[in-house]
Amino acid sequence: MIPLAQLRDSFEGVIPSVIATTDADGWPNVSYLSHVHIVDDTHVALSNQFLSKTAVNVAANGLATVMVVDGLTGAQHILDLTFERSETEGPLFERLSAHLSILEQSMAGIMRLKAADIYRVRDCRAVPAAYPLETATAPKAPDLMEPAAQLSRMLAEAGDTESLLDTTLDGLARLFGIRHAMVLVPDDSGKRMITIATTGYERFGIGAEVEFGDGIIGIAAAMRQTVRITDLSRGRRYVEAVRSMAGMEGPGSILLPSLALPFSQIALPMIAQGRLVGLLFAESEARFAFRHRDEQALSLIGAQLAQALRLAEQDRDRPHAGEIAPLHPPERAATAGLFHLRFHPRDGSLFLGDDYLIRGVPGRLLKHLIDEYLKSGKQEFRNREIRREASLMLPDIKDNLETRLILLRRRLAEKGGPIRLISMERGRLRLEVDGQPEIVIIEA
Repeated sequence: MIPLAQLRDSFEGVIPSVIATTDADGWPNVSYLSHVHIVDDTHVALSNQFLSKTAVNVAANGLATVMVVDGLTGAQHILDLTFERSETEGPLFERLSAHLSILEQSMAGIMRLKAADIYRVRDCRAVPAAYPLETATAPKAPDLMEPAAQLSRMLAEAGDTESLLDTTLDGLARLFGIRHAMVLVPDDSGKRMITIATTGYERFGIGAEVEFGDGIIGIAAAMRQTVRITDLSRGRRYVEAVRSMAGMEGPGSILLPSLALPFSQIALPMIAQGRLVGLLFAESEARFAFRHRDEQALSLIGAQLAQALRLAEQDRDRPHAGEIAPLHPPERAATAGLFHLRFHPRDGSLFLGDDYLIRGVPGRLLKHLIDEYLKSGKQEFRNREIRREASLMLPDIKDNLETRLILLRRRLAEKGGPIRLISMERGRLRLEVDGQPEIVIIEA
């Protein structure tokens, strides 16, 4: 029997698999499968969505035959299967469900997973090609151990949270050849992901939001499951949904960075101590850009980044001896004039004139800093004093303050307006303002 591990590319779902069964009287039935998943060396899981006749036949004799096709080479293999059990919950079911949810976008739920049917593989054999092609060979998979180890060492040397983010994305580009990627973190509502760092796109899109359940990013975050799509040409409706899910940039929204025509995407939730810390997303214009080995390597990097972000957040709050001279003199700029900031208390949205800046925790934080600046001229702040500010009413702020400050700082830099946040020594930041701000509260 051919080992299943040698056929990983045949289980990517690029070319639909075919399942054949017979009823109690021996009459055959053939149907397509959305997904065949390797469970271990001798078991596979089949997605059960709308295979009513197949289910009846399997219930009668417990047997099935499946043909899988390698999306890279076209090689075909036959699996002889014996049914063992169905799973309607658990890690395997959730992983299959997350993958199929991508194809289900805009399809009114017809792809929704009913069960993951587990089969024992009795035999796996190749189907001889009628007209073999000498060129039908898969490219040799690169060794990802060394780049993963090198990036791991780089992350261990990063001195702060911002360095961790930049080192991760720079390392993915230089060591893995992943040119388009981003890191997102959960916002304070726990219902959406918000972009904090990007690389390879024409615009940064810092602050762009993705609702849980929307596209590959939202589904991976909501289900806390890695989702990897190797060939999006099978689901172009999904690509259109990705393009439109963040809307056009305008009042209250920021356009999510994306490739015009991606063919491969991967979204890896970053979990630390049972909590969703963030999400690592990458995409490519090439088919099969992210294979099983890439997922394994990126999972290691994502896990280290998640833990490093938690540790860095805790370290930022430790007291440090001595006062550090500010990076810039504290005088206010006198050349710029008055400008208005419109603040919406309902969701923490903050607008610079009519231009949307940010909302949620970062929006409330910036209002607080500007309020202090207007009252006393204060420009330097410590994380500890911000956390103690009861008027902010920010639940669980200790777990996300540092990333929110990075998000706010990068969004202000991308916007290029009269307000800047400068990161100083650990646990300190400086507010710089050109002109005279005036905050207008919008209660509606």
